[in-house]
Amino acid sequence: MRSLLKYTDIIVAALIIGIILIIVIPQPPTALDFLLIINLTISLIILLTTLFTTNVLQLSVFPTLLLVTTLLRLALNVSSTRLILSTGGAGRVIGAFGDFVIGANPVVGLVIFIIITAIQLVVITNGAGRVSEVAARFTLDAMPGKQMAVDADLNAGLINEEQARERRRSMQREADFYGSMDGASKFVKGDAIIGIIITLVNIVGGLIMGMVQLGMTFEGALNTYIILTVGNGLVSQLSALMISTASGILVTRSHSDNGFGTDLFQQLFSMPKVIGLVSVLLGGLGLVPQLPALPFLAMSGATGYAAFVLYNEEKEKAAAPPAPVTSRLAEPENVLSLISNEQMEIEIGFGLVRLTDGAQGGDLLDRLSAVRRRFMVDHGLFVRPIRIRDNLQLKPNQYVFKIRGNQVAIGELMPTHYLCMDYSGAEVDLPGITTSEPTFNLPAKWIADSDRERAELLGYTVVDSTTVMVTHLTEMSKRFAHELLGRQEVKEIVDRVREQQAAVIDELTTEQITIGDIQKVLQGLLQEGTPIRDLVTIFETIADNARLSKEPDFLLERVRQALSRTISRGLAEGGVVHVLTLSPRTEQQLLESLNNTGGAHIVLEPTKLHALFESLAKQAEKLGTQGKVPIILCPSRLRLPLRRLTIRHFPSLNFLAPGEVSNDVEIESLGAVTME
Repeated sequence: MRSLLKYTDIIVAALIIGIILIIVIPQPPTALDFLLIINLTISLIILLTTLFTTNVLQLSVFPTLLLVTTLLRLALNVSSTRLILSTGGAGRVIGAFGDFVIGANPVVGLVIFIIITAIQLVVITNGAGRVSEVAARFTLDAMPGKQMAVDADLNAGLINEEQARERRRSMQREADFYGSMDGASKFVKGDAIIGIIITLVNIVGGLIMGMVQLGMTFEGALNTYIILTVGNGLVSQLSALMISTASGILVTRSHSDNGFGTDLFQQLFSMPKVIGLVSVLLGGLGLVPQLPALPFLAMSGATGYAAFVLYNEEKEKAAAPPAPVTSRLAEPENVLSLISNEQMEIEIGFGLVRLTDGAQGGDLLDRLSAVRRRFMVDHGLFVRPIRIRDNLQLKPNQYVFKIRGNQVAIGELMPTHYLCMDYSGAEVDLPGITTSEPTFNLPAKWIADSDRERAELLGYTVVDSTTVMVTHLTEMSKRFAHELLGRQEVKEIVDRVREQQAAVIDELTTEQITIGDIQKVLQGLLQEGTPIRDLVTIFETIADNARLSKEPDFLLERVRQALSRTISRGLAEGGVVHVLTLSPRTEQQLLESLNNTGGAHIVLEPTKLHALFESLAKQAEKLGTQGKVPIILCPSRLRLPLRRLTIRHFPSLNFLAPGEVSNDVEIESLGAVTME
């Protein structure tokens, strides 16, 4: 069986071609009998399968299957009609159905055939089509809400990315299923109509063939061809009735963990009082003289016994002792769940919970998804879903950002107010609660909603509480991006590149570059604000230079040179990079102070270090007043050691080596840093 599963696509394609050939190629009666039994078997399998499904997506192929089975019935109808009209016979199956149902009365057979066709066409198919139409409409209308629920669970950390993709895929498949069923139900309706037409053609054509070509009497031809026609119609419509019933069951089922039979008995016989009342009513009807007593009294006894059994079962459940509570001391406590391995977490006080509740207008979860997407686009780093927890130990309106379980920032909001600030650093001249903007520590005020329009007219920047938190989170993510990149994340990045650029990863493996080596290089880039989007260039540069040295500092500098266009354009303003340089004497002194033991770093006397920091502070302040980002241009050997020396006191300083400036960007010096 497993060997056949490898060729299912070819087998199904061959079967569909075979169905089409049945229409063209005449079939002998024996082959037609065999095909009719196959058709009935398929219909039974489909009907019983729908009774045991618990979700419509378990049989998502049903709309297409409906088309194929309809085509099969039409092909068999054409073959049987050809046999009936050409030979006056159509095999043993059709003949047996005709004799069994009609007996000696052709009119009865016609009436039964018409009734079955009407039931299928008017009742079942119309109802199933209408249910499919309504279900498709409601499913499409509910999709935005379901998508938001998936995003909320993803942002809250209840599901991972793979589970979120699977849930979105299931929602799309469900919408597609009901939309397809709405159209596929027309196949069954058309099949019923064409069945009536074929029946009329068989009767009229049979009478003509029998009387004109076979020399039969009118009565003989009528009996012969009506029996065959009705038998053919019954075989076909019986199969169609099962298929249309299956489609009705499938589209009317609600999602459940059980099959139809289990749900039916659990729900229909869940109330013994109802069954008992039915027993009493049936018993009363059995005592009416004009009605047959035996059937009513028999059903009254059966339902009464069922009510008695169900009542006893219900009573036993109510009297059963509660399940024993297992003592927590009986087994060791599982503390593994307490280990936090979250990239980033947000803890909020209970006053900020409303920001996460869409019913109260909170859009924090959607905004967090946007932050993660933006961070991926800008920096090339995938940030895992940010878990949000409530913390009763915090103040009601306080929030805390944590990375790898460690607190990195804290802030406080006023959800019913707006934060008003002046980015020039001036005080806000409006009534409100004085505070500081948490991201850039600017003076600000929380103002009421009624003052919002006035503040905007005065040129102030006005933002809501969610925007304040999201802005703070964005800046913290940039600042601590290198801490978000663990070895597992690097492994996932490498695997992603391997899918499209296998040769690059194979070369890294050949050079014996470990995940830890790659992590150090990527972390070094992120720590200095360099995006890691161009992973192919990064990995190729690491592989090329690993032959010379596997020292992370060496590889980092070479990668930065390879990313010169990305780095210099990120720092340029109008195609020009404004820099501060080192005076020749200062540069020489710093080169002489280099110590390469345990990684390159600079060792300076306290007086010289103080003088260097003073000069840096003075020049950085000068550039800041001009609205320019302070950038220090220095030799490649000094760039990383200087960065390490000054990062604690000047975290926003950028250090650039000449080899990291692309040819299409100009350099303009605005001052020099000295140690004098």
